[in-house]
Amino acid sequence: MTNETTTQPEVQGATEVASATFHHVGFVVGSISQLGSNFARSLGAEWDGQIIHDPLQQARVTFLQCGESGNPTIELVEPDSEESPLKKFVAKGGGLHHICYEVDRLEAQLDFCRKQGSLIVRKPLPAAAFQGRRIAWVYTKQKLLVEYLERQR
Repeated sequence: MTNETTTQPEVQGATEVASATFHHVGFVVGSISQLGSNFARSLGAEWDGQIIHDPLQQARVTFLQCGESGNPTIELVEPDSEESPLKKFVAKGGGLHHICYEVDRLEAQLDFCRKQGSLIVRKPLPAAAFQGRRIAWVYTKQKLLVEYLERQR
């Protein structure tokens, strides 16, 4: 019997993302008002019915709470107009769109992402759904869309 230990490879800049916490999963739908209740029921989630319009994102969003408060949520996202970039996603059937992490330092996180070869899709801007806290969008080399939400200070 051998006593081997496995070590994780060191990732440059990993300390920048050490404070990242999983916040939510975004799911694109054609109509929150038509699908929200059934979507929540199918997950055993709570939904308060609140729909938030974010003109900067060209979207309407709502959040479904799964389990205890503070757990990650499910975000339902719908395009707010025919011009919304989300409209094409809905035309293809909608579905899983992004994951979101909450971070302490948004610029440091984006620097880390650039060093990893990720593409910053949208630079930081305030988000209506998060009381004006800034978000940024990143597309990873593994073809994953990630939203980063700046933690409230």
